[in-house]
Amino acid sequence: MTSVKMKKLVQDRLKDENLRFQFDQKNDTLRIEHSETKKGLTVSLPGLIAKWEEKKDAAVDEMIYYIREAVRVMNDEQQLDSKEKKVLPVIRSTSFPTKTNEDVPLVYDDHTAETRVYYALDLGNTYRLIDEKLLQKEKLDVTSIREMAKFNLRSLPITYKKDTVAGNDFYFVNANDGYDASRILNESFLQEFQDKVKGTLTIAVPHQDVLILADVQNETGYDILAQMNMSFFASGRVPITALSFLYENGRLEPIFILGKNRSKGRS
Repeated sequence: MTSVKMKKLVQDRLKDENLRFQFDQKNDTLRIEHSETKKGLTVSLPGLIAKWEEKKDAAVDEMIYYIREAVRVMNDEQQLDSKEKKVLPVIRSTSFPTKTNEDVPLVYDDHTAETRVYYALDLGNTYRLIDEKLLQKEKLDVTSIREMAKFNLRSLPITYKKDTVAGNDFYFVNANDGYDASRILNESFLQEFQDKVKGTLTIAVPHQDVLILADVQNETGYDILAQMNMSFFASGRVPITALSFLYENGRLEPIFILGKNRSKGRS
């Protein structure tokens, strides 16, 4: 599967939906936007191809659904009134845009050297990132949005699966509700893990739909976590960071792992 073939496949699936397409051969991306409003999104073709090689048509079906929902939300008028319980935080990389395509600043806070916290209005099957224009319209401030999001995050259920490899325990939070990575902001949850680990608590948010917590009990554990993190990062629909974090004294510190079994350092 080539980028040109994948581009044509996506275009054919969406050809009757009042959309226009722009292929950026240099960056290997496909811009998809509403023909009238010009609002839309950009798809990384290599990332989609990697998923297609693993899941075939199911990967394309998932992306087509995501595109349709995203374009619909961007072109619907949204309100925060009576939706306070629908405001939630989302984690993004520091390379993520800080403004909308219309040059309106998005509402966000710095989190770590690798991540930022944006705020979203949950719409069921998708969500809309909150920008300053929406805040002004609803007569709200950033502090109010931040408090709503923190409160609502604590109400999200947290379940996880455990896997033990080479004497190290790995826990995967994967509810697929769009906010798995956001649970890294739940301080009481992280502290609960900190209190029960036998080794070093190391955390990863490779993409928005998974949170990995590792009880690293030997040097091999760091290598395993690095490999897991890179694999998830490469396959995620919304990648965040391939780096992991040490969790110490209530703080997250990015680390990078060099070589095999031994070398690790702090970013």
